[in-house]
Amino acid sequence: MEILENELEVLISKLKNADDFRSEIENIQNVYPFNRYEYIITKLVEEKILSYEDYLELRTDYINRNLYLYVFEISAPRGFGDTWGFSHLLAVEPELKRPSKKIDSTYNGQYDLYLPYMGENIKIEVKGSRAVDRNKPNEPLYMKALSSNSAKDFLMNFQQIKPTCCDVMLWFAVYRDCVKYWVLKNSDVYDLNFSPQHRNAETATRKNDYKKTDIYEGQIMITRENIGSIQKFQVDGRALRRAIIDKYEE
Repeated sequence: MEILENELEVLISKLKNADDFRSEIENIQNVYPFNRYEYIITKLVEEKILSYEDYLELRTDYINRNLYLYVFEISAPRGFGDTWGFSHLLAVEPELKRPSKKIDSTYNGQYDLYLPYMGENIKIEVKGSRAVDRNKPNEPLYMKALSSNSAKDFLMNFQQIKPTCCDVMLWFAVYRDCVKYWVLKNSDVYDLNFSPQHRNAETATRKNDYKKTDIYEGQIMITRENIGSIQKFQVDGRALRRAIIDKYEE
């Protein structure tokens, strides 16, 4: 959005009455689907400051920078994780499957996906998050969504992690312009900043004299300061299947 704003400002400055137009923009009423950007672009095209071909290029560039912006408009947590997240992963790697009691008689929601391999099913726990500007706590998600090359502070919180219930963990983070993936063996989380959460919080005493391997359910908060700790687990979407198998076989 900042890039688009800057590009439009350069074009607005070429108008004969640029200052008057800027004042006009501030006072127009926005009612969907008519908004200030539609108003600006129409004016620029009318004044032949922006050609139709230039408009198409501007539009294409913006879409490419914001391919996943719509994901930040999903308000319900389950709508993001259970609906969009699983559908996305199954599209990226079709060999991933949803578990059921028909496949695993002991299944009771302990893990999220599985991958058939050599006559066995690799149990996978999935955790997803959206990269947002942590310095804008009161803004809606789509207003604080970050691109993958942003230098702003962000916060991604992977919650309710249960390493004893899966073989492999698959984490994903949605940015405005891409989705990143990390594949970890269940024991890898104990080497990270893994802390107790919810049902097993009593495991941790006031002195925190517990062993990480005692944690049944915990969380990991990823920020700009510690994202390097999971860098070695990052994989390309096309390599998910191989990465899951490799971690399973470690």
